[in-house]
Amino acid sequence: MILAAGRGERMRPLTDHSPKPLLRAGSHSLIEYQLTNLARAGFVEIVINHAYLGYMIEHALGTGERYGVTIRYSPEKVVLETAGGIANALPLLTDESRSLPFLVVNGDIYCDMEYAALLPVMQAMHSNRDNSIAHLILVDNPLHHAMGDFALQGNKVALAGVNSWTFSGIGVYRPQLFADVNPGLPAKLAPLLRKAIEYGQVTGERFTGQWVDVGTPDRLESLDRQLSLRQCST
Repeated sequence: MILAAGRGERMRPLTDHSPKPLLRAGSHSLIEYQLTNLARAGFVEIVINHAYLGYMIEHALGTGERYGVTIRYSPEKVVLETAGGIANALPLLTDESRSLPFLVVNGDIYCDMEYAALLPVMQAMHSNRDNSIAHLILVDNPLHHAMGDFALQGNKVALAGVNSWTFSGIGVYRPQLFADVNPGLPAKLAPLLRKAIEYGQVTGERFTGQWVDVGTPDRLESLDRQLSLRQCST
């Protein structure tokens, strides 16, 4: 699933007439980089939620055929926040028994992670070998989020520790994490994760490659320059 329902207030005026995931950096929009990376890793069934200017996302991406994927959309009449959006899309994300885990990525980040590396994690989670219901990708803290979010103790995510890392917006989840979220109602992801972390049900890993939270026009401009130079040289 690609999360694409946010309003992008900090990106205004760029988002006054465009949803944030469709903003371009280099030769593609932010969400297109995610689609390409997912397809390369073998994720071919993609669900995208949307709310603000969602029709523009559907028009731009269509059925996903040109990216080598099949896209289904989960429209929201009101922004349901991260957990609410995922819970609303569960019928599209997992099987009828709600046992299959799924990968969720933010549509407004740029990351060069090879998502294929998460396939063994999904298999282990499906077999319930370690009782985890979430697996988070953590990254080095950017300047605008210097305190981080979570710590790592081995492969377990902790609420605090010697070092704290930033949650990247990339995670693998079992549907059970959202069992208490009412579809159609807004709900945040962080409280669900904190509760599961307290019960020792969240694993994680640190990713040290390129990751950018494209949260301001300045960060978008910087990423655009970097990708444009890289694409021109290849």
